[in-house]
Amino acid sequence: MLKVSIVVPVYNAGRYVDMCAPSLLRQTLGEDAYEVIYVDDGSTDDSAQRLDELAAQHAHVRVIHQENSGWPGKPRNVGIREARGEYVQFVDQDDELTPAALEHLHRLAARNGSDIVLGKVVGSMAGPSNVFKRTVERCTVEDAPLMESLTPHKMFRRDFLLAHDLRFPEGPVRLEDQLFMVRAYLRAKTVSILADHPCYVWKRRDDGGNTSSRASAPEDYYGHLRTVVEAIKKETRPGPLQNHLLRRSYRVELLRPVGEPRVLQRTGKNLERYFDVVRALALEAYPPGVREGLPALTRLRAHLLEEGHLDSLVELSRRTQRIRPEVTVDDIRWRDGKLHVTTTVGMRRADGEPLALVERYGRMLLDPELLAGIKGAEGWEAPHPLGHAYGELLVHDTARELWWYPDADLTPRTQPLGGGRHRVVLTGETAIDPLTLVGGRPMEPGTHVVWASAQLLGVGRRARVTRNDAATRSAGPGLGTVPGPGLGFGSVRVGTPPHLVVSGWGGQAGQLRLSVRPPGQATLPHRIYLRTTSAPPIRRAARTVLHRLPPDARRRAKKLARRADPWSGG
Repeated sequence: MLKVSIVVPVYNAGRYVDMCAPSLLRQTLGEDAYEVIYVDDGSTDDSAQRLDELAAQHAHVRVIHQENSGWPGKPRNVGIREARGEYVQFVDQDDELTPAALEHLHRLAARNGSDIVLGKVVGSMAGPSNVFKRTVERCTVEDAPLMESLTPHKMFRRDFLLAHDLRFPEGPVRLEDQLFMVRAYLRAKTVSILADHPCYVWKRRDDGGNTSSRASAPEDYYGHLRTVVEAIKKETRPGPLQNHLLRRSYRVELLRPVGEPRVLQRTGKNLERYFDVVRALALEAYPPGVREGLPALTRLRAHLLEEGHLDSLVELSRRTQRIRPEVTVDDIRWRDGKLHVTTTVGMRRADGEPLALVERYGRMLLDPELLAGIKGAEGWEAPHPLGHAYGELLVHDTARELWWYPDADLTPRTQPLGGGRHRVVLTGETAIDPLTLVGGRPMEPGTHVVWASAQLLGVGRRARVTRNDAATRSAGPGLGTVPGPGLGFGSVRVGTPPHLVVSGWGGQAGQLRLSVRPPGQATLPHRIYLRTTSAPPIRRAARTVLHRLPPDARRRAKKLARRADPWSGG
């Protein structure tokens, strides 16, 4: 038996057939261990010819032609039926797999007897997702955030699909992937998550022709969402698990038309149409426990929706879209070959004041100044302000569009502001280890920028980690900055053979960045940079000398520093 069958539904893909094919045909798993099944859904362009040419050239490629069904569901079902592999991997016609994707995914699946394996998703259609924060050998929908990943671009054990008659809805059905995935998750005894290696490249087509971008009327779209909701309710008992599974669609799909930016982009009858459709679904399909488990601001939106306060939702969105994250670097230093970054993350309103909680008569109220004058939001409580607060630092490999998570989480706490006012912040120390950050492997050569992601009181933001003047002192132009005297922030050599890792602030925003140079490729400017930033006494002496140089010599020194630090010129 083959190890894997790749199933690709195709309809009028044109040149994207040839763009996607190389990544599928050259998998390191080996041509004798897998097959590629293209199911042509009655294409009217030259896709069928392109597919037949691939099959003629490659023995592990099969093409099935069928009449047009109008959606990817039937082609995927045909692929499941015809597959000869132990596992089935779904790929869309305009996406790609990384070269070793099948090898890594199948190894994880075989090790755990997995029913479903989620591979790390990257690409222009994919942002960072903490579903892929760590590799998970075995989990279920009850103990992992699987509901945050409802696309079908995953590997499934074929016998599992057949035993439970798991099929995609056929014909033009919106959210057919969600319906398939929730049914699969609820039946899977073992799900594995591969976060150590990028696997699936989800690409945005330059002609805007992605299947998921097709528009639909709100009645149609939310009618299909109701089908997903009812499927979850049918297959689970009322209670905490059911509420947990339903909360994702309430928060994402249901509240999307009545939150920023959508509610501010639509007006008049069009806005009212969306409001009426999602309000009816909220009242008719979702148990009260779903709303009650949401964070404070999200729960307020749900309350305003269900109570019929459209104008209040619009005004709330005007105010909340202007809330900005505030990231303070409290300390930063190299220690034991790792960059230790201590941060505090909070939120500020448009007027610059912290997003606050106010304690009144033993109750904790969500920022009364933010909500002033909004009908239905008066005295809105935030009874568990820390329960929904979480955040972390992320490292973005800009050249490869990859996001990696250092091994740390930030801790939520309340910070007194005086007068019964408090703010919720996230604090903690994150250690960025250049030797293990990338799924236990060293960071790749290139530039890597550091971000902070935070969820506080129902406000989610991602922000650059930047230099803040209150906590840092300059180490000289182009030489990075350090938060206080004597802290080892600059450059280190790590690993054997040694890699040069240069840390500093760069770009127009002064964002924290790390530049990784491979062994034996440290240029003269980098070596000088390393020498003058690796030890505090040398760094202080270099800074003193720099300030005493004549203007022309100082400019030349700055130019040298910019050559060593590839981000300082921005």
